[in-house]
Amino acid sequence: MAPATHDALPVLDRSGDTPLHAQVAALLRGYIRGNKLAAGAALPSEAALCERFGVARSVVRQALAALAAEGLIHRESGRPATVAAPQEHRRLVQRSTGLYEQFAQSGVALQTRVLTFARAEPPAEVAEFFGTGRLLMLERLRHVAEAPLAYVRTWLPADAVPGLRAEDLADASLHGVLTRRFGLRPGAGRNQIRAVAADAALAGLLDTPAGTPLLMLQGRGMDQHGQPLEWFTTWHRAEQLVFDVDVSVGHESVQPRLQTAPPAASAASEAAGNDPLARAQALVSELSAELARLRGQR
Repeated sequence: MAPATHDALPVLDRSGDTPLHAQVAALLRGYIRGNKLAAGAALPSEAALCERFGVARSVVRQALAALAAEGLIHRESGRPATVAAPQEHRRLVQRSTGLYEQFAQSGVALQTRVLTFARAEPPAEVAEFFGTGRLLMLERLRHVAEAPLAYVRTWLPADAVPGLRAEDLADASLHGVLTRRFGLRPGAGRNQIRAVAADAALAGLLDTPAGTPLLMLQGRGMDQHGQPLEWFTTWHRAEQLVFDVDVSVGHESVQPRLQTAPPAASAASEAAGNDPLARAQALVSELSAELARLRGQR
């Protein structure tokens, strides 16, 4: 792709207090994302950007350095900057630790903006889970390097978190705040993953076209005492995130258990003991026998 033309770039607003390099970086960031430039697309040269924005080369270089630090562009000496491939983030979905902690462990700074924090009427299934309608609804938008990554809606028991404020949760870990201030630590729970299309509201929040596929993670979690702690739904931009699942033979289970397995198959399962391969072979035998039985009933 040829370098973008000067006329395609917006003009600076010199009336505010924002430093010029931050303004240039913001405008270039918006230009790259708004025009959906493909990886490898070239930006105008430093000299062309200086001329277009009417700023010194040091200002342009500061702006480009910020975009490079975000992973949005690549820079090589003597060549115009090019658009970088989208960065792929990863999340382990079977862990009770939240997105903030997981990103922090991998060295990624996750920014959090609180959109709503107030008492609200919960859906029936949420109220049933908590056993009360006295709940707080927390809505957050999470960014990585100014790019929206996920929108989160969380329900919390109001009586368990007295004095909790929206400002406590800006650019912070919800689980960390709950642990430090209220002694509540996430325990057992269950998560579900679904693929959904972005409606108009989600598209606006996540800066993506309506109908774009999103990864939705919904979960309900208990605290360390076995009491309901949170119900959350998180919509992720699918092109920026991968869900990872650790597989361990030590904690596998298959449910519902087949109730009509032939004695021979059941005996084989018991004989398999703690040998993972033998257990797998026994399970295959059970399933084969059950399929044969179902075919015979037709």
